[in-house]
Amino acid sequence: MTKSETQTASSGAALQPVSAIIVGAGHRSLQYASYAEAHPDQFRIVGVVDPDSERRKLAAERFGFPLDHCFASVEQLTAVPKLAVAAINGTMDHLHVRTTLPLLKAGYDVLLEKPIGISEEEVMELHQTAKSCGRTVMICHVLRYAPFYASIRQQLEAGAIGDIVAIQTEENVSYHHMSTAFVRGKWNSIENCGSSMIMAKCCHDLDLLAWLMGGVRPVKVSSFGSLYQFREEKAPAGAGTRCLVDCPLEETCTYSAKRMYMQQNLWGAYVWDRTGLTEDDNEGKLESLRTTNPYGRCVWRCDNDVVDHQSVIIEFASGSTASHSLTGATAKPSRTIHITGTKGEISGTMEEGTYLIRRPDDTPGQTYAEEMIQLNVSADMHGGGDLRLVADFVSALRGERPSLSSTSLEKSIYGHQIGFAAERSRMENRIVNIAPLS
Repeated sequence: MTKSETQTASSGAALQPVSAIIVGAGHRSLQYASYAEAHPDQFRIVGVVDPDSERRKLAAERFGFPLDHCFASVEQLTAVPKLAVAAINGTMDHLHVRTTLPLLKAGYDVLLEKPIGISEEEVMELHQTAKSCGRTVMICHVLRYAPFYASIRQQLEAGAIGDIVAIQTEENVSYHHMSTAFVRGKWNSIENCGSSMIMAKCCHDLDLLAWLMGGVRPVKVSSFGSLYQFREEKAPAGAGTRCLVDCPLEETCTYSAKRMYMQQNLWGAYVWDRTGLTEDDNEGKLESLRTTNPYGRCVWRCDNDVVDHQSVIIEFASGSTASHSLTGATAKPSRTIHITGTKGEISGTMEEGTYLIRRPDDTPGQTYAEEMIQLNVSADMHGGGDLRLVADFVSALRGERPSLSSTSLEKSIYGHQIGFAAERSRMENRIVNIAPLS
């Protein structure tokens, strides 16, 4: 935001809604854009960029802007006079930096889906460009805004357990999420997505580790992991290539496309995207899964190459350590955390909406005291963080003080450095040192 824009926003006059363009009208962008529907006095969607004409039309109808504010590319958008204050960039990983650089140069502030980019070089180029253009960039690390993690960070800030000694986190990716997004779907290979699994799925978690450490620099990373389950040689005897074409095991298989996507109605936004099928067109859906739909493939006979489990260990400049474990295809999705400090510990599971604070207690007959913190947690996947993130973005563009959760670009790079180093460590079988930011 320019100085004059900030001053206007901070003046005594009634604040105008922050205007924004959607760039990449997929699920994540539309989720963030929905803040405009709930808070039209604060946020307004005024245009869209997407190569798909149908998506452009649907966005225009939903948010009520004219068709001449629809563009097939960022280049088309930036060729006309600036239409908004900001852009919500929810393109695929490998397009993030490529599409954000021209937005910054054209004067747009950007809310950018994670990961920032697919290489450390890309991330640093974006960082330098944002600084030179004087633009605000916030990264969609929505878990910082989830009540569970925000409350824990507040406890750490208040010194509830002293100095941090170690943090352990874990992400368990459910069997239906893993098989849909990372085996059958568009994040199933580095070539398709541009990002490793640890960056595509656990960018949130690595960011949390860096954020909870309070900005202490990561210095060393080691990582191990592999594609263990979803390989052709692990397929059950007799399994076919497509669930509804040549598989005699389909009726009893956990990964049946028919049961997962039609009977359980899971992940419809992914599975039926671009098919043109209506919600109640069951015959059309069956035909799609039998023929061209990639989500109809056997999970053991796909073109996936990303890991399905990986562990990361980090050392920070303070001497503190942290670890994160990603495990795919669990029965129940969950994120867990255990932080050990010099005066106590914090542990909990995000989806349960509670965490425990434990401290030593030398009262006769006891060894520790325990306090449960209960939170009101949203049912969405990110613990209620999505729209809180957008609210903070709007506040930042209005010149207000950033929150403790702020995901500004400069505060989001350490987690990315950890992720890139972790993949190098895994691939090269070595400890990787992280250079200081220049």
